[in-house]
Amino acid sequence: MIMRSDQANFSRYTSGYDGTAKFLHWLVVLLLAAQFVIGWTMPGIHKGTRPDGLIAWHLGVGAALIAAVVVRIVWRLTHRPAPASLSPFLSVVSHVTHGLLYLALLAVPLLGWANASSRGWSVKLLGVLPYPSISGVGSPVGHAMGDIHGYLAWVLFALIALHIAAALFHRFVLKDQTLQRMLP
Repeated sequence: MIMRSDQANFSRYTSGYDGTAKFLHWLVVLLLAAQFVIGWTMPGIHKGTRPDGLIAWHLGVGAALIAAVVVRIVWRLTHRPAPASLSPFLSVVSHVTHGLLYLALLAVPLLGWANASSRGWSVKLLGVLPYPSISGVGSPVGHAMGDIHGYLAWVLFALIALHIAAALFHRFVLKDQTLQRMLP
């Protein structure tokens, strides 16, 4: 069967990410959406705050997010997608943005985990598997990580907005198949 060149290119682009990569991407999106909603609606954390209610949910979703992001990064490093056909400028911007996203996706929950550890709170994956403490109880550095966690969450939010804007730019301005590469 002979395919037109744009059909061949579409085929090449959509095969860029496999089902596992797509699943992990959308799992992280769901966990992040839940985490931002919980983070914005949970009560403020002060000295003596107990990890109950929404705070407990924030810790649990954060633990799941750490696991999902680590698995996603390992998968990405061991399963390279077919490269997208981008200009050299857009390729550099894409690589830098994705690198910053991965960095923030790791840093934000790790800083939250350090803060939780400094408060003596347990962080558990699926409410069962405890993560080790990564800062000492009462650690001033661990407590400071909580403030950085909050500020860096806004940076992550901005990077996500940029990522979404870029996907829409590809779809509606450039009219290429970049967005379709990650759609189920």
